[in-house]
Amino acid sequence: MAAIVIPLVIGVAGLMAMVAGLVFHDDRLAWEGVIATAFSIVALLMRFIRMRRVMHGYTLLTGALGDLSVGHLICDREGSAVFVNTSFRTLVDAASDESPLWALERQLGSAPDSLSAFTHMRERARAGMPAVAELTVPREGRSPEWRLVRAQPIVGFPGAMHWRIEDVTARRELEQVMLNEQGKLVDFIENAPIGFFSVDQYGTFLFVNATLARWLGCASHDLVERGRRVHEVLDSPPRDARPYDLFEHGDAEQSGDLTMRGLQGRRFQASVVQTVVTDDNGTVHTRSVVRDLTQEHEWQEALRLSQKRFQRFFEDAPIAIALVNREGKLDECNRAFLTLLASQGSQMIGQSFFEVIEPRERGGVAARFASVLDGHDPEAPLEVRMASGRDVVVQLYVRRLEMNGVGEGGLILHFIDLTERRNLEAQFTQSQKMQAVGQLAGGVAHDFNNLLTAMLGFCDLLLLRHKPGDQSFSDIMQIKQNANRAANLVRQLLAFSRQQTLQPRVLDVTDVLAELSNLLRRLIGENIELRMLHGRNLGLIKVDQNQLEQVIINLVVNARDAMPGGGRLTVVTSNYTVSTPERREQETILPGDYVSIDVIDTGAGIPRENLQRIFEPFFTTKEVGSGTGLGLSTVYGIVRQTGGFITVDSALGEGAKFSILLPCHHGETKHVDAEPRERRSSDLTGTGTILLVEDEDAVRVFSARALRNKGYQVLEAKNGEVAMQLLSAESAKIDLLITDVVMPQMDGPTLARNVRKIRPDMSVIFISGYAEDRFRDELDGGDSAAHFLPKPFSLKQLASKVKEVIKG
Repeated sequence: MAAIVIPLVIGVAGLMAMVAGLVFHDDRLAWEGVIATAFSIVALLMRFIRMRRVMHGYTLLTGALGDLSVGHLICDREGSAVFVNTSFRTLVDAASDESPLWALERQLGSAPDSLSAFTHMRERARAGMPAVAELTVPREGRSPEWRLVRAQPIVGFPGAMHWRIEDVTARRELEQVMLNEQGKLVDFIENAPIGFFSVDQYGTFLFVNATLARWLGCASHDLVERGRRVHEVLDSPPRDARPYDLFEHGDAEQSGDLTMRGLQGRRFQASVVQTVVTDDNGTVHTRSVVRDLTQEHEWQEALRLSQKRFQRFFEDAPIAIALVNREGKLDECNRAFLTLLASQGSQMIGQSFFEVIEPRERGGVAARFASVLDGHDPEAPLEVRMASGRDVVVQLYVRRLEMNGVGEGGLILHFIDLTERRNLEAQFTQSQKMQAVGQLAGGVAHDFNNLLTAMLGFCDLLLLRHKPGDQSFSDIMQIKQNANRAANLVRQLLAFSRQQTLQPRVLDVTDVLAELSNLLRRLIGENIELRMLHGRNLGLIKVDQNQLEQVIINLVVNARDAMPGGGRLTVVTSNYTVSTPERREQETILPGDYVSIDVIDTGAGIPRENLQRIFEPFFTTKEVGSGTGLGLSTVYGIVRQTGGFITVDSALGEGAKFSILLPCHHGETKHVDAEPRERRSSDLTGTGTILLVEDEDAVRVFSARALRNKGYQVLEAKNGEVAMQLLSAESAKIDLLITDVVMPQMDGPTLARNVRKIRPDMSVIFISGYAEDRFRDELDGGDSAAHFLPKPFSLKQLASKVKEVIKG
C-alpha cells in the first residue's frame, strides 16, 4: 500500500511545484516539479506492471491448486485466509463465510486427542515452525476418517503459513489391513506347531519363534538378545563343524534327528531341516525348521502298546479266532485256535482253512464263506466238527473283514468249543437217567420189601406150627430161602439207588484189605496174580465195613471175569487231595482229602460206548445167565451214598482201572456199632401195649400176630389219622409206637411228631424199605428215642427190636 501512496504524494508535490514554477516563473522549481512528477509517473507505472504480474501469478496459483484433491490454504501473519481451494473447504466441511481452520477445529471437537494435536500444530505455526499430524475425524454411525494435515511457513513472508490437508482414510485402512495380516503372519510364525530359528555365521541366534523358545524353556529374547549360540541348545554338538552346522557333515541343506536341550535342562528329540544362505556381501545366515518328536514318539509308543495290547487280547482270547483271506487260506490265528486243533502255528499259516474241517462238512462251510463275502450277514452260527482226531465240535461264526475300507479283506472266524458242553449234556442226560433209574429201583424195592416182609413173616408164623419133622417144613423153608434171595436182590437195588441203611464205622483201608486178602485170592483163582500195594500214612475213612467189602469183592469178581485166561490184578491204595473240582467222565470230584483205592486188571478192557452205561442196573455184557447186571450198580450206589466217587478208565485190549475215592475222616476215631454187639437173650416174649401203624395189610397182619404171639397187646391202625384217633380214645397207656415211614396222607415222621405233642416220652420204631437217612433228618433234633427196623424183617428181628426198645 505504501508503495502506491508514496509515488502518488511525490507526483502531486512535483505537479504542484511545476505549476508554482510556471506561475512564478521559477524555472528551477518548475524543473524540479517536472522531474518529481516524471519520477512519480515512472514509479506508478512500474508498480502497475508489478501488480499485473502478481495478479497473473495469483491466477496461475488459483488455477493450479483449485482443483487438486489435496486441500491448500494460505494464511497471512494474522491467520486470515489469503487463498483456500475447494478441496480444503470440502474436507473440513467449511461454509463459504467460515474460516477453514475454525471449520477443521469444529470437526475435531469430538476427538479430544486429534483436537489437542491440531491445537499444538497451530501453536507451532504461530511460532513460524512447520508441523504435521494425522488427525481422526469422527463420523456418527460410521468408522472415522483420517486427515493428514501439514503447516509449512512461507519463506519471505513472515508469519504467513501454507496449510495442506489430505484425506488418508483409504491409506490408513489399507495400512490397518496390512498390519492385521502382518500380525497374523507374525502370530502364525511365532505360535506355529513347529519351531523356526535363524543363526548367523557364528551360530548366534538371529531369530527364534515363540514355539521353539517354549520348547527350550525360555523366551525368544533370552536367546536372541543375549547372543546365545545354537550349539548351546544341542545335547551333543557336532565336533569340528562350522558354528552354524547342526550335524557332523554340514552342507547347504541339512536335515536329520537330534537331541535338543533347553535352558532348564529338558531334553527332547527333534527333527531339523536347515538351509544355509549366503548373502551378496558374503555373510551367512540359516533358515531352520524344528519339529518336536516327543508327542510323535509318545503316539508311536502308545500305538505300539495298543498293538501289543490288542495282540495280547487276540492271542490270549478264551475263544479261538482266525483270519482267512478270500481264497480260504489261513492268514493269522490265536493260541486258542491252535489248541483247538492241537497244532503248531507255523504249520497252519498259509494253509487252506478247509483242511481243518471234517471233510463231510467242508461244503457247508464253503457255502457260508461265499455268502458272507457276497455281503450277507447270517446270524445263526454253523456247528461243525474239526478234523483234529479228537472229536471236537465247535460253533463257527463268520464275519466279513474290511481292510482299509476298500472291501478287499477276507473273513474273521470265531470258534466256540462245544465239545465240553456236549460232554456235559451227555453227562447230565446220563445223570438224569441214573437218577431216574435209581428212583425207579428204590420205588420197586420199597414195594417189594413190603411183599417180602409179609412172605418172610408168614413163613415164620407157619414154622411155629410146622416143626422140622413136619413134611411141610421143607416146603416152607424153600419159600423162606427164596424170599431171602429176593431180599438180597432188593438190597442191591437199594444200594444202587443209595437208599439202603448203612452202619458206618471209622476204618483203616489197609486193615480192611488185609482181612479180605485171603478171600480175594480164593475168588480169583490160581491163574491170576494178586498184588496189593498199600500207601503210607493213609487217612481214615468212615464207611459201612460190610458194604465196603462188598464193593471190593464185586470189583475183584468183575476183574476176574475179564481175565478168563489169567492175568494180574493189582489193588493200590494212596492218599489223594483235590484242590479244585475235577471232572472225570460223568462225575465232578469236589475239593477235599480222599483215600484212593484203585482196582487194576489186565483183562480185555471195556468198549468206549459201554463206559457210560456200566453203572446202570441190569446192564451187563456177560452172557445170559452169567450175571444180573447189578454188581457195578451196587458198587456205584454204595460209594456215592458214602460220599465218595468212583471212576473208570479203560480201553479195549488195555485192561480196566476202577478208582474209588472215599472222603478222609477227620473226626473221632472211636466207633460205635449201629447194633449192639452183646449177646441177646433167646427169650423174645414181653408185655406192654403197642400201637402198630402200617398201610400194607399183609405186613400189618403179620406184625400184629407175631407180636401178640410174644405176649404183647397190639392196637392196629391203617394210617396216621386212625392212629391219632386210637391214641386219643385209648385210656390205657401205650408203651410203643411202631409206624411205617411212607404212608398216604400222614407219613410216619409227621405222625411221630404229632404223637410226641401228646405223649412226649413215647418210644417209636420206624419200619421202612428205604434207608434210615431218608427220614432221620425230618425228625426234630435227630430224635434219639426214635429207632429203625429196615424191611424186610423176620419175626425174630421184629420181636428182638421191640423187646430191646421196651426194655431199654
